[in-house]
Amino acid sequence: MAGTGPAPNPNSRRRNATLPMTLLPAGGRVGDPPRWPLLDDVSLTARCDAARRVRDELELALLEPELTGRRRTAAQKKYDAALTEANILEKKLEAQQAVEAELWADLWRLPQAVAWERLGWVREVAQYVRWKVQAEMGDLDASKESRMLADRLGLNPLAMLRLRWEVSGDEVAAQRSARPARKGSDVRSRLRAVGEE
Repeated sequence: MAGTGPAPNPNSRRRNATLPMTLLPAGGRVGDPPRWPLLDDVSLTARCDAARRVRDELELALLEPELTGRRRTAAQKKYDAALTEANILEKKLEAQQAVEAELWADLWRLPQAVAWERLGWVREVAQYVRWKVQAEMGDLDASKESRMLADRLGLNPLAMLRLRWEVSGDEVAAQRSARPARKGSDVRSRLRAVGEE
């Protein structure tokens, strides 16, 4: 007996309905990146400031005239170590800021940046940049955080699929590759030996 159950509800949604993909432009986002929203790395800045203070205090101690002999040699060694530590931390902070600025600009040229801008994910992208740069400087915990944020921001193929993002095809390149090759268009057929007429 066909048709013995209740009639299907015409207004109901399918539970396994496929959501449409969001197309992102193959050329990426155009324009300048947003203004960097985060403070400088607070922890590294504080360590750098503390090392500078220690260096400056030891430098003043070296100027005392009663400091002589072994005490002067020991103070000089402490000063040299503090100077090295301050220099390392200053260079690390400068390098981190430079790499963050470069990665920030690069990310905002990606196709995904169009979606980030639409969704207002500026701070999330900045946090990814901070963690990614720290990971590249050798911090294992930062690498875990950056990998997690990369998934949330759609920075790998599986993450893009989960977000239902797809980069639109490059129509010019597709038309170029679809065009039949002209006779004699390969490079070897266009080359001539020197002196050949």
